[in-house]
Amino acid sequence: MRRSRSLTDIGFKTLNLVHRSVLHFSGGRIGASAFGMHVVELHTLGRRSGLARSTVLTAPVVEGDRVVLVASKGGDDRDPDWLGNVVAHPDIELTISGTRRPMRARVASAQEKAELWPRVVAAYKAYDGYRKRTEREIPLVICEPR
Repeated sequence: MRRSRSLTDIGFKTLNLVHRSVLHFSGGRIGASAFGMHVVELHTLGRRSGLARSTVLTAPVVEGDRVVLVASKGGDDRDPDWLGNVVAHPDIELTISGTRRPMRARVASAQEKAELWPRVVAAYKAYDGYRKRTEREIPLVICEPR
């Protein structure tokens, strides 16, 4: 079990590195959307290390300056690493369409999640499959300008 989790984590990290590289070298022209959603680069500080971290994610809900991220990790039973970083250090930055923006992130309340979840699934139906695959509650993270 531990080995398959390690391989899964390596796969996620490799895919993320490739996607981040494509975005960077194409100036955001290639890979700026996926599955009909905006692609954003989340910049955080490591919760333990304090070092700069970044990861590429899809954003199923973008309303003006507000961006909603899904901490699904593909339906894994564990939260994605970036979620712990955001909770520990909510002042983040998001790169959207090539522009890096200072934001503050927070986990959506139960009421906010109930309102947002149908829109998340409407944007990408696989999120509902991820929810069914895991016993953990999949958090939504709301990012708003600082």
